[in-house]
Amino acid sequence: MSAVQQRGSLTQVELAGVTGLSPATVSNIVKELTSAGVLHTSSSIRSGRRAQQVTLARNLGLVAGVHFGSRSLRVAIADAGQQILAEQRMPLPPEHRADAGLERAALLIAELVESLDTGLSELLAIGVGVPAPVDPATGRIVSAGVLRGWDGVSVTEVLERRLGAPVFVDNDANLGALAELRQGAAAGRRHVVYLKVSHGVGAGLIVSGQLVHGRAGAAGEFGHITVDENGPICRCGNRGCLDAVIGAPALLRMLEASHGHLTLPDVIARAQDGDPGCRRVISDAGRLLAVAAADTCNLLDPEVVVVGGRLAEAGAILLDTFRSVLVQRTLPSTVGPVEVVATALGTEAEVRGALALAMDHAGVAESLVVAG
Repeated sequence: MSAVQQRGSLTQVELAGVTGLSPATVSNIVKELTSAGVLHTSSSIRSGRRAQQVTLARNLGLVAGVHFGSRSLRVAIADAGQQILAEQRMPLPPEHRADAGLERAALLIAELVESLDTGLSELLAIGVGVPAPVDPATGRIVSAGVLRGWDGVSVTEVLERRLGAPVFVDNDANLGALAELRQGAAAGRRHVVYLKVSHGVGAGLIVSGQLVHGRAGAAGEFGHITVDENGPICRCGNRGCLDAVIGAPALLRMLEASHGHLTLPDVIARAQDGDPGCRRVISDAGRLLAVAAADTCNLLDPEVVVVGGRLAEAGAILLDTFRSVLVQRTLPSTVGPVEVVATALGTEAEVRGALALAMDHAGVAESLVVAG
């Protein structure tokens, strides 16, 4: 059933709630599909009570998830229940090009599949996230200059030719939003803004339970909202974009004179240890992030804003400022301010979203009996 396919694992009670079917009907469907080898059940404990956990059977095949960050590549192989079976992460050079990056991704997928004593023929689908606007219909990068060396590249064509499995591509922040909706901090919500703050800044927008892609995949380019019209030139060619002001390179430049060479994890660790300069740049980043997010919230009226990416690891240093400024700059409501939460999936959100994207297109649903 599609609810299990999307979420990876649910109890029978949760299935009844999601589908609107009676517990008895759900139990009968689960028994039939378990006998047919489509579902797998196991005992678990939920809220102190015994429960039947339902997942897709592992023998249905494998899916792969790929996340290209600005400086790293992450690949995961999962079964049909979205249980990660093998995973690897590797650094990428600055300004890495598409040909080299996609070849590395293909090699990693092949190696990880081989480590599971199986072959590429078992791959049902591959999901890929990239930090740039993507036309989801073609898998092609649609914006020039945002991810140098990738302009106009069809990720779908390159990887399908290399690996022989169907490939589906989306912006990485969109996939982070999808993962948080399915398995994380936005579970059960229908209107969500997911903010990814790392080397760059991005957003995934969910309206009525669906990702918003816009005309050609460029919806949610949150990092290119202008927050300082006289600010630094951004890689997109505009001036004073959020990406150019609070992306990791900008934050590190602010601290270079006083702190020397640091990485973003260094800044977060020092801020948590009380370093006033590091705390200040993170707090200031939270303020500017909220200024931009307020306009988005006033437009979309989301139920929750989920803040992810590496900078979210700073916790309250970032989020306290973000929350207070967001309240100041959004329209007051009788239902209270929009909820702001940290990611539940951390830096795994984007690769888990890539796995979810692959699973959505894996063709497993044709094997499932959907009732109601």
